[in-house]
Amino acid sequence: MAIADRQKSIWSLCPFWQPATPSSSSSSSSTQILTSQNSGHQNGVVPSSNNRSSKTVSLVAKSFLPARRRLRLDPANNLYFPYEPGKQVRSAVRLKNTSQSYVAFKFQTTAPKSCYMRPPGGILAPRESIIATVFKFVEQPENNEKQPDQKSKVKFKIMSLKVKEGLDYIPELFDEQKDQVTVERVLRVVFLDAESSTPAMEKLKRQLAEAEAVVETRKKPPPDTGPCVVGEGFVIDEWKERREKYLARQQVKVIDSV
Repeated sequence: MAIADRQKSIWSLCPFWQPATPSSSSSSSSTQILTSQNSGHQNGVVPSSNNRSSKTVSLVAKSFLPARRRLRLDPANNLYFPYEPGKQVRSAVRLKNTSQSYVAFKFQTTAPKSCYMRPPGGILAPRESIIATVFKFVEQPENNEKQPDQKSKVKFKIMSLKVKEGLDYIPELFDEQKDQVTVERVLRVVFLDAESSTPAMEKLKRQLAEAEAVVETRKKPPPDTGPCVVGEGFVIDEWKERREKYLARQQVKVIDSV
């Protein structure tokens, strides 16, 4: 009996030597499964569920990222108009293509009956800029107010679209490629006191003068570059050619008369 008790005490002190039980076998099997999964990840084998979840996470992350802008606007957030009730007033905004590709732009407004843009759209080459002029009719204020609230409810949306070089602009481009259109800015209308000399008013006057100068330059006929040059060193002068032919005929007559 003493020997048997000693053996039992020895087995109790060394539990790792005891025979496997159902619980220990199940734990060992689960350990093998985890080991096989880890080895699969190390070998580049990823379960399909993980692939789907990673794609979903990437799509959600992209939806939160801000859209990459192609145009730089000046002013960036507002369109400033001089407040002159009962008159048509003008504002201006500079658009610059800051990308490396050709970009089409288009204006939209919440008040198409009282506002229009010149030009309403177009295509800009890389690093090219243009000053667009915006026209708006200012209605008479209610209750004989001298000047309404500074900000108006009218808004302008400027959209951009990447296009190929040499493509002609048509407004339908933005309908055909809706998925590629980027909303650059939504500009609010802000009225300025036409009689005051503020930095915003002075900047507006400079931009309008620059835009008007560009329009006048386009209206002028191309400058006369002088006589047409054909080849290198040969100048076509119509009057000189006629004179030489006349002198040649006169010389022939003199010879015949002799």
